[in-house]
Amino acid sequence: MSDTTLARPPVSIALVGNPNCGKTALFNQLTGSRQKVANYAGVTVERKEGRLVLPSGRKVRVLDLPGAYSLNATSPDEAVTRDVCLGQHPDETQPDLLLCVADATNLRLHLRFVLELKRLGRPMVLALNMVDAAKRRGILIDRDKLEQELGFPVVETVAIRRQGAAALINVLDEHRLAVPAAPTTGADLHAEARRLIASAVTMPQPTSPIDEAIDRWVLHPVWGLLILAATMLLVFQAVYAWGEPIKGIIDAAIQWLGAEVTALLPAGILRSLLVEGVIAGVGGVLVFLPQILILFFFILVLEESGYLPRAAFLLDRFMVGAGLSGRAFIPLLSSFACAVPGIMATRSIPDPRDRLLTILVAPLMTCSARLPVYALLIGAFIPDRAVFGVFNLQGLTLFALYAAGIVSALIVALVARYIGKQASEQALLLEIPAWRVPNPRDVFLGLRERAGIFLRRVGTIILALSVLLWFLSSFPTPPADWSRPAIEYSFAGHIGRGLAMLFEPIGFNWQICVALIPGLAAREVAISGLASVYAISAGDGTEQVLATTLASSWSLATALSLLAWYVFAPQCLSTIAVIRRESGSLKITLFSVVLLAFMAYAAAFAAYHLTGALQ
Repeated sequence: MSDTTLARPPVSIALVGNPNCGKTALFNQLTGSRQKVANYAGVTVERKEGRLVLPSGRKVRVLDLPGAYSLNATSPDEAVTRDVCLGQHPDETQPDLLLCVADATNLRLHLRFVLELKRLGRPMVLALNMVDAAKRRGILIDRDKLEQELGFPVVETVAIRRQGAAALINVLDEHRLAVPAAPTTGADLHAEARRLIASAVTMPQPTSPIDEAIDRWVLHPVWGLLILAATMLLVFQAVYAWGEPIKGIIDAAIQWLGAEVTALLPAGILRSLLVEGVIAGVGGVLVFLPQILILFFFILVLEESGYLPRAAFLLDRFMVGAGLSGRAFIPLLSSFACAVPGIMATRSIPDPRDRLLTILVAPLMTCSARLPVYALLIGAFIPDRAVFGVFNLQGLTLFALYAAGIVSALIVALVARYIGKQASEQALLLEIPAWRVPNPRDVFLGLRERAGIFLRRVGTIILALSVLLWFLSSFPTPPADWSRPAIEYSFAGHIGRGLAMLFEPIGFNWQICVALIPGLAAREVAISGLASVYAISAGDGTEQVLATTLASSWSLATALSLLAWYVFAPQCLSTIAVIRRESGSLKITLFSVVLLAFMAYAAAFAAYHLTGALQ
C-alpha cells in the first residue's frame, strides 16, 4: 500500500457509519469531556463535535455525524451526513479525513457504505469496532488483507474499553493517510462487499448463540411484551425508590441555605426576593434532579445494550395497527426525555405522512419536565404503601400516568388514520444490533449532558420565571386595612381569579391557574408557581412543606384533575416552536395546541367529577 504523508495532521475528522456501529462510543473515547452538542443553523439535526489532543500535542476537531446507511439520503439526518461528506453543507467545510466506523460483527452491511464513501476519493481510515465481540463469536478478520484491498488504513478498536482506541490514535498521530482510488464507476457495491468478506473474513456463524438465546425471549410475541412491560414498571419503581433519599438531601440543603440567608439579611424586599423568589423557586425544581437522572440512566442503559431497536421491532405491529410506523418508536421514546429532541428525531422517518403523525403525538409522551409535578402531587396525595407485597402504590400511579400518555397517543394516531389518508405501506427495515454491556463511561457522559441541560434551564428560564412569579405574587402590597391574605391583592391574585372562572369546572382554584401560566414556558415552573402563591419559604423546606400544604388545601379530586391535565397539557413554548419548524405549517401547529388543550380539559373534567362522585 502506498502512503501519502500529509504535511500536518487533519484539521477536522468526521466520524461516519451506519447506526448501531458504536460510532458515538468511539467519539466519546476520542474526545472525552472535550465535546459539545448543538444544532446546525436553520435545522434541528443534532451535531456533536469535540476536540482530540494527539500524543504529539496536535489538536484535531472531531465531528460525530448522524448515522447513515447510504449517501443516497432518505431522511434529513442522512442528508446532513451526505452534505458534510461531499463538502456541500453550508455550515461545515469538507472534513480532511473520513473516519469510517464499522461493526466488526456485521461487516456485510457496513462495508457496503464504506465502499460508497471510498468513491468520494477522500482520505479515509476504517475503524473495525467491536472486534472483541467478533472474536468471541469466532469471526476472524484479516486486517492486513482488508487494508490492502481497500487501499487505506484499517484499525481495530473496542470503543467501550479504556484503551480501545489507542491504535487508532497512533495512526492519526502518524498522519500516514492514503487517498483511496475510486472503484470502477457503476460497480455493484453489494457484490464488492461480498467479495471483500470472502477474501478477508472468516465467519463461522451468522449470529451469536448468546444473542439468539436472549432474543428468543425478548422478541417473543407474548413473553417479549411482558418483559417490556416489566422493564418499564421497574424503571418507574426505581424513580421513587432510588430518588427519594437523594431528593431529601438536596431539599435539606436548600432548606439550610434559605435559613442562612434569612438569618443574614434583614426583613425586606431583598430577603423576600432571594429566599422566596430565587432559592425557593429554583430549589423547588432542583430537588427533582435525582429522579430525572434515574429515568435517563435507564433510557441510556437500554439504548446502549441494544434493547431499544428490539422493542421497536416488537411494537411495530401494534404501532402499524394504530396508524404509526415502527420507526416512530425511537422518536417517541426520546420524547419521554423531552418532546423537542423527540420531534427532532422524526427526521429519520422517510415517509412524510408517518413523520407528521409522529410529530403530532410526540408531545403526548410524558416528558421529564412533567416528572416534578407528578412526583409532588403523587407524594402529597397517594399513600406510600405496598401493593401485593411487591409494588409501591406511588410507583404504580406514576406508571399509570405514563401509560395514559402512550395509550392516548395510539388513540390519536388511530383516529387520524381513519380521518386522513391511509397509513403508508412502507415496511419496517431495522437493523438489530448485537447485545452488549453498556459502557459506564458513555452512560456517565450521557447523564452529565442531561444534568447540564437541566441545570442550564434551572439557571436561566426557571430562575427568570421564578423571579417573575415572586414579583407578581408580592406586588402591589395590600393597604393597611386589607384582611385577607396579601397575595390575593397582588397581580397574581387578580390574574388567578380571572382565569378561575374558566377552570372552575375541572376543580382548579386560582392558585393553580397562576401556576399554569409560567408552565407554558417550562412545565417544571408550576412547582415554583405553587410555592410562590402559597407563600412557601425556602427556609421551611420547599418540597415537603408544599406537599403538606397542598394535601390540606386541595381535595383528592382536584389533585387527580391536575394530574390528568398534565398528561395532555398543551406543549411548552419550545415544543410549539419546534413543531412549527419541523412541520413547516402554522395550521398544523395551531391544530396541535388546540387538540392537546381540548384533551387536557376533557381528561381533567372527567377525573374531577368521577373522583368526586366516587368519594
